[in-house]
Amino acid sequence: MSYELKIKEITPVNIEGGFMINGFPSTGISSAIATESIINTSEFQMSAIIDSDSFPPISVIKNGQPNYPTRIFTNKDLNTAIFSSYLTLDASMHKSAAKMMLGWAKEKKCSAIISCITMNTDSKEIFGVASTGTARGKLIDAKIDMVEHGTIPGISGVLLNEGMLDGQDVIVLVVSSNSRGPDFRASSRLCDGLSKIIPGISYNADKLEIEAKQIEEQMKQVEHDRKDLADNIYG
Repeated sequence: MSYELKIKEITPVNIEGGFMINGFPSTGISSAIATESIINTSEFQMSAIIDSDSFPPISVIKNGQPNYPTRIFTNKDLNTAIFSSYLTLDASMHKSAAKMMLGWAKEKKCSAIISCITMNTDSKEIFGVASTGTARGKLIDAKIDMVEHGTIPGISGVLLNEGMLDGQDVIVLVVSSNSRGPDFRASSRLCDGLSKIIPGISYNADKLEIEAKQIEEQMKQVEHDRKDLADNIYG
């Protein structure tokens, strides 16, 4: 099944030759925590919203202001855009979300898409997977070891497959996490990996644990409200 996801730009976005980071949670929320920390620390500005008739009608209130639960933030100096979401998309929407990102990255002439996932392993190292030889070169330059065998699920897996077919540079960073909750250590490793690939990316390690708990609570509230809406409509 295909879902239509629409991007509405609030301010003009120019990241030609730059990077796009996928912060949508699909295998745990560590990627959402990492990207939120980077947004807060590296002075990203909200530039667009992402909406779909398949999304629940919810407004996320932050600092007294209403927000769409899925947004795009940009930093002109870093030439980088981040897709951020408080919604955990159903697996049936992963292909549509990934293709939406790929289409937008192509339109904006991005040089590379970076996605992050956590997996249940014993390793404390960060690893990477790339869709093209050029993307693998970026991992080598960043001194990040590559995954030789395994599977990459969710939005990240679709980004890799489609990127391989289209010749789009896609990098997926993989870290270990034994929890589907707010694993701030995994989020910290993801932030480190992103900073190795994108010069100038920064995050506040001291605040990360607090931010992880806050983001988990916000995402739990969104999920709770979505279930309440569904119960009221269909119950």
